[in-house]
Amino acid sequence: MSASYELKLNDWINKEKLGVNLLNSVGTLMYDKGIELVLFRNQLLEIGVSELMNTIFYANNVVNRKVNIETAAALANEMLNLDLAPSKLDIGLLSAEYFEQDATDVNAFLTEKLANFIGTDKDKVKPKDVILYGFGRIGRLAARELVKQAGKGQQLRLKAIVVRRLTDAQIIKRADLLRNDSVHGAFKGVVDVDLPNQAILVNGQVIKLIDGGNPEDIDYTIHGIDNALLIDNTGAFTDKEALSIHLQSKGVNKVLLTAPGKGIPNIVYGINSKEIDVDATDIFSAASCTTNCIAPILHVVENKYGVNKGHLETVHSYTNDQNLLDNMHNKPRRGRSAAINMVITSTGAGNAVTKVIPSLVGKLSANAVRVPTPNVSLAILKLNLNKATSLKDINETIREAALKGSLVNQINYQIDPELVSTDVIGNNCCSVYDSKATIVTENGEDVVLYVWYDNEFGYTKQVIRLAKLIAKVRRLTYY
Repeated sequence: MSASYELKLNDWINKEKLGVNLLNSVGTLMYDKGIELVLFRNQLLEIGVSELMNTIFYANNVVNRKVNIETAAALANEMLNLDLAPSKLDIGLLSAEYFEQDATDVNAFLTEKLANFIGTDKDKVKPKDVILYGFGRIGRLAARELVKQAGKGQQLRLKAIVVRRLTDAQIIKRADLLRNDSVHGAFKGVVDVDLPNQAILVNGQVIKLIDGGNPEDIDYTIHGIDNALLIDNTGAFTDKEALSIHLQSKGVNKVLLTAPGKGIPNIVYGINSKEIDVDATDIFSAASCTTNCIAPILHVVENKYGVNKGHLETVHSYTNDQNLLDNMHNKPRRGRSAAINMVITSTGAGNAVTKVIPSLVGKLSANAVRVPTPNVSLAILKLNLNKATSLKDINETIREAALKGSLVNQINYQIDPELVSTDVIGNNCCSVYDSKATIVTENGEDVVLYVWYDNEFGYTKQVIRLAKLIAKVRRLTYY
């Protein structure tokens, strides 16, 4: 027993040492070459060795692809010697393919697999300036992501944040809110304040704070900002006419709304994002967090089985739109205390998803229940299908979509029977499919699907993906 214990422990320690080497390569590739390594869509930058080992466990047990730390470390180390263009590469997929092909030469394998990536002049992108108009829950998470990704090839550069009634006290408070977050934890970086220049300094990046009292009169060019993408996350402007005000500002040439929009394209990245003409369109909507959650799953189900009719019920965390204590509100029930009540309310997601998947028009009803949790929501899809299925078949269909094709960044397939809402906080995907909760009737024509989503962070990741598409700064990828 003692010998077995020592052998297992020593084996684990040796794997951890290789994990340190792999993570060192991850950092060097990112900051020196603009190459981002992921492991079956799991982020590897700024994680610890134990978390790395867990992602490898995920690959072997959920993805069902053979991956080990020895091969992943060897591949990452060899990438340091290759003349690769800025890109995003799945080291997990490459490791699995190395095994499956019985490869023995790391350099020859990578040279063949990444032939289209070799050459530093390939796929060079010009960084796009970004302005955050509003600095609430989504705005602050977007700021964290943009700052974090600044070292990843400088695709998007956060240059300014626009807030109402700008004062020194506002700047200090906004910096504090960026630094600390009750749901997502403290920001893993340095946030400093430069009051004389009305700016905050985040991880060495100077971000100007601007008063947004008259948005059409703001001249961003005087702050060195030009041809910028403005991301409006205030919720105050939601139609084409109102959002067009931003285009009157000097220095802005594209606008992205982080809410459903009227009279503008509503886009769920990965679903209908390829259909938009970025050059011919100036104003875009990233739709809602709920639409981004259900659209990937409905897209897969509609394409494979066909949806005859269905109902969507969202169990949604409370938002700032509700009252902390009972008080006046312009919508029924939302005036009751969000902290102690489940509140039945409406949702536009049922109609909104038809803008993304037109074949679902007239097929879905929808409603929502707000519950006393600060973040993470659950979409329950009860669908009547045109083509019968089974529990095994529909779960496998979603699993395949989560691992292959155009939705690998949108769908996270979960097999954990103990999964609860807090486990989803910080998940990069907008749809977290709970395979253990799936229900299929005996005749196979009716299914109930449970899909979790971090309605703050998961949605923000979708916003950033769409922002990169609009800004035309997306890199080469190997998934």
